[in-house]
Amino acid sequence: MKKANASLAVLLSTSLLFGCAQEKEGTEQADDNAKEVSASKLDDVSTEYREYAIGEIEEFVNATEKFTTAVSAGDIEKAKELYAPARMHYERAEPIAEVFGDLDPKIDAREGDVKDEEWGGYHRIEMGLWQENTTKGYEKYADQLMNDVNLLRAKVETVEVTPDLLITGAVDLLNEVSTSKVTGEEDRYSHTDLYDFVANVEGAEKIYDLLTPALKEKDAKLAAEIQQRFDDVYALLEKHKEGNGYISYTDLKEAEVKELSQAIDALAEPLSQIGIVTEES
Repeated sequence: MKKANASLAVLLSTSLLFGCAQEKEGTEQADDNAKEVSASKLDDVSTEYREYAIGEIEEFVNATEKFTTAVSAGDIEKAKELYAPARMHYERAEPIAEVFGDLDPKIDAREGDVKDEEWGGYHRIEMGLWQENTTKGYEKYADQLMNDVNLLRAKVETVEVTPDLLITGAVDLLNEVSTSKVTGEEDRYSHTDLYDFVANVEGAEKIYDLLTPALKEKDAKLAAEIQQRFDDVYALLEKHKEGNGYISYTDLKEAEVKELSQAIDALAEPLSQIGIVTEES
């Protein structure tokens, strides 16, 4: 509320001044209450997302146990079958999983991301399964992977989920797809990149879904645009389904890769505006 002009204030009666003061105090109190309600809603969203992410990590633990058991047993075909679906749980919860900078490289580093003697995790085993067509010698990587994933599950309980983490996390998931994963470098041996794409989009959509009620109150048009963009991306991904999974990434034509990348970029742009809109709440 703007301050009254000094000359005008002199002419005001004492009762009017008192009334204005009360009105100002009431307005400020209403604003404070609105901010408290808004903050409370965002806290609820953060709590819900934390539960979602922990649930995905729990599923990741279970799926990784089956995967590493197959590797240790020398069951190549079973391990190949389990590889991509298991990693989807990690990709959905990546905004949380990547908080632990020491564990993420151990679980998800690609060749060249770390020193060769330090390289392990899913992608090291992926190389053995698809490039070398063997599990022999990879049992130690399977054991270490299982230990690291169990540690991740224990540590994820300590993560503080904030609205900022959610908003930046959703956009980062999409940017990672359109800038790096679209090149096919993520799953360079198995070419199961589309599973990662889908999981990243689903992870971003979960965050959007949780923020949608607050977003619709502030900007229903933006909310509708984001939903349409999600639908566009899913429609493109649906074209590449094969049974319960997805075709090899190498089967996509260059134009199809470009189309998918552009659709994800088109989604990321309005999604990035959620932070600005919700901060105005």
